[in-house]
Amino acid sequence: MLPDLPPLPALTAAEGELVDRYLEAADQLGRANPARARHTLSALRAAQALVTAATALRTALETMHARGEHDLYEAELARALRVLDGERRTRRVLLPPE
Repeated sequence: MLPDLPPLPALTAAEGELVDRYLEAADQLGRANPARARHTLSALRAAQALVTAATALRTALETMHARGEHDLYEAELARALRVLDGERRTRRVLLPPE
C-alpha cells in the first residue's frame, strides 16, 4: 500500500512539464556524478541521457516563456518538487559526506 502523499499544488501544464523535466535532468546528473557513480559506462550513459533531459528542460522553459508565463512561483514549484521526491532525487547531485 502506498503512503498518502500531500497533493500537488495547482500548476499549469507547462509548470508541470518544467518540474518533470527538471527532475529528469537532476536524476541523470546524479547518475553521472563521478563521486557517486561506480562504473564509467553507467556514468557515460547518464551523461548522454542528460543532454536529452536538458534539451527537454530548455524546451519546457521556452514554451512557458512563449505562452507569456514569465514568472516562476518558487514556493509552489518547490512544493511540487518535494511531493515528487525531489529532495532525494537531487541529493545524488551533491558530494557524498566524507
